[in-house]
Amino acid sequence: MRETILLGFAILTLLLTACASPEQMDNENPSTINYEVLNKTNAEVTEDEFIYRLVTKKGEYRKGESVTIYAELEYVGDSETITIFHAQSPFSFPIEEKTRNYSIDYNMNQPLLSTTLKKGEPLREVYQNSGSYGETDDKEYINFMKSFWKDGFPVGYFVVDGFADFYVVSNVDGEEKEEEFNIKAQIDFKVVT
Repeated sequence: MRETILLGFAILTLLLTACASPEQMDNENPSTINYEVLNKTNAEVTEDEFIYRLVTKKGEYRKGESVTIYAELEYVGDSETITIFHAQSPFSFPIEEKTRNYSIDYNMNQPLLSTTLKKGEPLREVYQNSGSYGETDDKEYINFMKSFWKDGFPVGYFVVDGFADFYVVSNVDGEEKEEEFNIKAQIDFKVVT
């Protein structure tokens, strides 16, 4: 009977020490975070006459260091220019923090805007911290987002599922035709202490 109680106590102790809260993860030795950067720090996808690039400067940043992420869209077609139609921006940067399993949305206004791209001259946008939370979100997530807005990326492993979302209008046999594009790429990086 005594062995059963000791075994139960040992299992309970093991379970409690294995379940770290998100706040505790920030204080962990980053070598205990079992995530390795899988992708390159940049991704490039070509679709029809467009090249979409998603880039971060490094695969590993230090906590408190500025994390640089940007997207580019380059027109490489036959014309000298092309006009694309999009929301506030053609670029979105949704991010997932894998060690905590948190999503950082990329919110933007949805007006219909147009941008004229010159052949061979990429349109570039640098990521600005975004995301949101609601009243029903967990307290840990709310604290995470507030800290993220104030202090930048915390210790963790981040995957950016970026995309360029836009359409072009062409004239085919006297009729206007809209062609939609949603070009996706993925990059990842770590933030360590």
